[in-house]
Amino acid sequence: MKACTECRIDVCNTLVRESSKMSVVLESRGSTATGPASIWETEIEDDNAVLYPVFMDLEGRRCVVVGGGEVANRKARKLLQARADVVVISPKIKPELESVAMEVLRRPYEVGDLEGAYLAFAATDSREANAMVAREANARSIPVNVADQPSEGSFAVPSVLRRGRMQVAVSTGGASPALARSIRGELEGVFGPEWAGLVEELAVARRNGEKADERLEGEVSRCLSRLRG
Repeated sequence: MKACTECRIDVCNTLVRESSKMSVVLESRGSTATGPASIWETEIEDDNAVLYPVFMDLEGRRCVVVGGGEVANRKARKLLQARADVVVISPKIKPELESVAMEVLRRPYEVGDLEGAYLAFAATDSREANAMVAREANARSIPVNVADQPSEGSFAVPSVLRRGRMQVAVSTGGASPALARSIRGELEGVFGPEWAGLVEELAVARRNGEKADERLEGEVSRCLSRLRG
C-alpha cells in the first residue's frame, strides 16, 4: 500500500475557523467520527439550531427530484450512486439522466407528485415551484431539501469526498455551499486514494471476525499520525 500523502491539515483547520457553521463527518460503513463540538458543531439560522449529521441507506427508496438543471442533475446522480429509485420531474431533462432514472415526468411539478416519496429535492429555477414542493413535503412529513432556500427544507446535502467505503462529508448548514466544496477540495489532499484500500482491508478483517494484523495496524497508525500533524 502506498504511504499516505502529506496532510495539509493546517490549511483545513484555517478554513474551519473561518466558518462557525461547518460540520465534518467521517464515515466508513458503520463508524462515524467527528471532532470536538466547539469546532465541528453545525449551526443554521440561529445559534440554537443544529443539524444532525447522518448517512442514509437509500437503496430501493423512492426519491423525487423536482428540477432539470445542473443542481437537480447533480443531486439525482448522487441518489443513483446510492441505488435509490430516482424520479425526476421537469419539462426539460438531460438525456443521460433520463436514461438511468427509474421514472421521468416531462412536465412541471404538480401537487401530489410526492406521494410515496422517501426523500424530496426542490431544485428548480422557480422560487414558487420550490416553495410548493417544500409545502407538500412538509405536509406529508417527507424530508425535503430546498436548493434556493435551505430554511424551507428539513435537511442539507453536504459536499462529499469518497475513498472507496469511506466518505468524508462537509456541510455549512446551507450557509455557504461554495465554502463546503472548497474544504472538500482541500481534504482530497489529506485523504489520498490509499485510504480506499486501507478501509477495504479493515472491512475484510472485520467480516472474517479477525483483528487487523500488525502491518495493517501500523499503516492505520501512520496515516492517523499524519492527520494529527
